[in-house]
Amino acid sequence: MLSTELRYFLVVAREGSLSAASAQLYVAVSAISRQIQRLETQVGTPLFQRHARGMVLTEAGEIFAHHVRKTQLDMEYALAEINGLRAMRRTLIRVACTDGLAFSLLPALIAAFRADHPATLFEVQVADAQGVAEQLRQGACDIALQFSLRAEQGVEVIGSWPAPVLLLMQQQHPLAAASAITLAQLSHYPLALPQQNTTVRQLFELASHMSGQLIEPVLTCDNFSALFNFLLQTPQAVTICSAFTVRGQTGQHQLALRSINIEQLSQRTLQLQAQSGRPRSAALTLFLAFLQQQLSAEDPALTA
Repeated sequence: MLSTELRYFLVVAREGSLSAASAQLYVAVSAISRQIQRLETQVGTPLFQRHARGMVLTEAGEIFAHHVRKTQLDMEYALAEINGLRAMRRTLIRVACTDGLAFSLLPALIAAFRADHPATLFEVQVADAQGVAEQLRQGACDIALQFSLRAEQGVEVIGSWPAPVLLLMQQQHPLAAASAITLAQLSHYPLALPQQNTTVRQLFELASHMSGQLIEPVLTCDNFSALFNFLLQTPQAVTICSAFTVRGQTGQHQLALRSINIEQLSQRTLQLQAQSGRPRSAALTLFLAFLQQQLSAEDPALTA
């Protein structure tokens, strides 16, 4: 329901160039350029900086894009209400999360919620922490679940739970009998780690540098499923994660969670986030309350 100028503006802002927008819209570059110029004339200020490699939003363009996206979202919610989606008919909830949360926790929570609300549909988008925050700010998702080291700007934190970095290993592992493990002890075993762009790896690297114990991983991967299955196939292996990541999996696969005796590894929290000031459907309100209740439930693994 947006005007042609606004639709073209949002695509150019997202794609970063007229040629990319042209390929996305199947519209000539010249036609898109004219609409952008017309919009800038109406607004009274340039919305883009023109460069040889593309177009970047100006400060005014960033402000304008934020309000256009908000208007678009408000219209979508108005149409949803008109179509009766607030009455818990077929409602789509879009969730963004980081990889570890998509491994086991979020699918289990969605399945449990749909047992009571089968008409609710879900779309899950997996990204790194920066990508999840950006999707939420741009309105590409309704809620976000991610591990955070600090407060995110421009989002509402619905709930927050401690999520210390823990060691995951098989129950028969030599270190499984220890209540707290040092990095020196850990250096004798094959270590599987996530990529550097994850909060769990960043905290682990910080702790390693501060203690002077630099451990080279035998496997690095940005997909926790790969790390998890490597662990299952390698009796001496160890990986790192939150208890939330493997909630419900430790007993099933005979795994143990153990803490590392380093204070910095307790700085992380699991945050449930939503966009500030955005209207919520009845289904989304119920799902948020359900997530808060489930994530606040005591789990023995959290105290491992």
